[in-house]
Amino acid sequence: MELTNNILSLWQAGVQAVRGDVAVARAIEDGLVPKPERIIAVGKAAVAMAIPACEKWPDAPCLVVTKYDHAADAPTRATVLEAAHPVPDAASIIAGRALQEAVADCGPGTHLLMLVSGGASALAEVPSEGLSLTDLMDSTNALLASGAAIAEMNAHRTARSQIKGGKLLAGFGGARVTTLALSDVEGDALATIGSGIADAPSDPPFAFHPHIVASNTIARDAVAASSALPVTANAETLYGDISDLVPRLSAQVHSAPSGVMILGGEPVVVLPPTPGKGGRNMALALHLAREIAGTKGLRVLVAGTDGTDGPTDAAGALVDGQTWDASGADALARADAYPWLEAQGALIKSGPTGTNVADLLVAVKD
Repeated sequence: MELTNNILSLWQAGVQAVRGDVAVARAIEDGLVPKPERIIAVGKAAVAMAIPACEKWPDAPCLVVTKYDHAADAPTRATVLEAAHPVPDAASIIAGRALQEAVADCGPGTHLLMLVSGGASALAEVPSEGLSLTDLMDSTNALLASGAAIAEMNAHRTARSQIKGGKLLAGFGGARVTTLALSDVEGDALATIGSGIADAPSDPPFAFHPHIVASNTIARDAVAASSALPVTANAETLYGDISDLVPRLSAQVHSAPSGVMILGGEPVVVLPPTPGKGGRNMALALHLAREIAGTKGLRVLVAGTDGTDGPTDAAGALVDGQTWDASGADALARADAYPWLEAQGALIKSGPTGTNVADLLVAVKD
């Protein structure tokens, strides 16, 4: 492995280590997956996860549910449905019912391979009786604006869904389900990933074999292994409201010795009534740009491993001691970090990465 102190290359090393195709291929090679009769992949990384499985078992019908503009390179024989994220739309309902039908179609003796990654909560949905799509959209928007943590978001979604929290697989009549998951949640609990869309119901009448095949820990460790500088921190502590995180992170990067600091997680941000364009990673990067203004030899990258931050085409941003100027304060107040960071040439635009294991903060101090 080539060692580097190039901060973007370090982030990319972390992302590459947890790509959906890499993780699923490794699980297949390790013998974790017997031959399936049907394959279902759902989430932002669904296409990448489906590729090695479809190559290995070309006769198994495959249904892929993913985000708009994330279907490039999908297996040609797969049925591919695209929907919205982070707020569900009409296509999400179509996808949710397609998942129900695919699971119900599995007859006795069937082995179903479920491939799940973050984003599945919005991409596929069947609302509980009495709830409309508008109800789901309004409640999701309200939770997003409130800065609710992912666990709270997923608990809310599960309670209002016919396919979350093990309810989808409650309709499975086959013999075995193997679930391979990329974790984008704290603690790597399958019941929280995609709001438990690939989890089993209590006491399932079939054999259930779940495996977490990629996580934020694996990504951070890959960054650490690629660093030519000493690693001064490697922890999954990037949780909580940004307003609470910024003072702690500022103190941490300023006091750290020379080297690389690697943090993972998923911070949240409370939005104003009419927010501008941006996402949690861009907001955090802009806050940190102000905190490190004038500091020499310090670079901080904050980006989503899935390649998208909020409803934008950027993964996050890379800032240093020269990025900030006073006009950034207005962008922060309006939650409008994207255009400001774009004007500074600080945005990171990787495109879809084929994975989703939450966010990475990489700080390099020379």
